[in-house]
Amino acid sequence: MQHAGINYLSVVVAAVVAWVAGALYYGVLSQSWIAALGKSKETLMPNGRPTTPTFILSFVCELVMAFALAGAVGHLGPGQVTLQNGLISALILWGGFILTTFAASYAYAHNQTKLLAIDAGHWLIVMAIMGVIIGAFG
Repeated sequence: MQHAGINYLSVVVAAVVAWVAGALYYGVLSQSWIAALGKSKETLMPNGRPTTPTFILSFVCELVMAFALAGAVGHLGPGQVTLQNGLISALILWGGFILTTFAASYAYAHNQTKLLAIDAGHWLIVMAIMGVIIGAFG
């Protein structure tokens, strides 16, 4: 299931695994995350958990992110889509785009550094998982 150098199965698997990892990550850090936001759980999650549209949006975003990462790794050339190159590409893209975007946005919003660490840490894990999966599929 490949087209234009992108293995679509790897994109879907990477998005699903990253989405589950994110749910587990924020499940563990939810109290710290809510406190760093300075909001109440009731305000953020009126029914005690995120709404279904929020979960769907998160998955769609991770699917788009996995597709973009697969495209970036695929541009390394034939035979270069490896686990190592997938992980390295993911880490470079995380540091160059995700971390920098979060840092600037959070600084302007005067958000706590703890919130930046939690959210950026989540996306670091997501990108690493996606890079490894995409690279492993080749």
